Amino acid sequence: MKSNIVKGRTWVFGDDVDTDLIYHNKYLAITDPKEMPQYAFEYYPGKEHFAREVKEGDVVVAGKNFGCGSSREHAVYCLKEGGIPVVLAESFARIYYRNAVNNGYPVLVVPGVSSKFSDGDDIEINLETGEVINLTTGEKMHGDAVTDLEKDIMSHGGLIEYLKAQAARKN
Repeated sequence: MKSNIVKGRTWVFGDDVDTDLIYHNKYLAITDPKEMPQYAFEYYPGKEHFAREVKEGDVVVAGKNFGCGSSREHAVYCLKEGGIPVVLAESFARIYYRNAVNNGYPVLVVPGVSSKFSDGDDIEINLETGEVINLTTGEKMHGDAVTDLEKDIMSHGGLIEYLKAQAARKN
């Protein structure tokens, strides 16, 4: 993680956003993560324009069970490589959460967050403390800050680099 404070503009999604809606399976043959953002949310009703309009630093806010469905890492890559610094949701599918952390991508569980934001609201997130502020309305809420181990994995850019660093310390 580069900074503990993230500021951006929100894109709000509902409950049960599955990995096909985040990154459709027809693009699974693409192997370069840098090519994936152009297809993000292409099949999400009402957000088909997401990939064309999203700006680096924008934040995805969602309801319950974000990232359910298949275990494809593409659903993490397309947001991470697209400049989305963090995803906030009321809950995450376990496989999406693990894929995100293992790829060094911050995700934060924030109860009730999807009902506190509208598309385009300005947001500030403290990844260290879990504090979330809707800068548009002034409303504050608190999420579950990432664990120390997750912070370590994310600061190394993902699980593989973290494990390499751990091995190097032992030598």
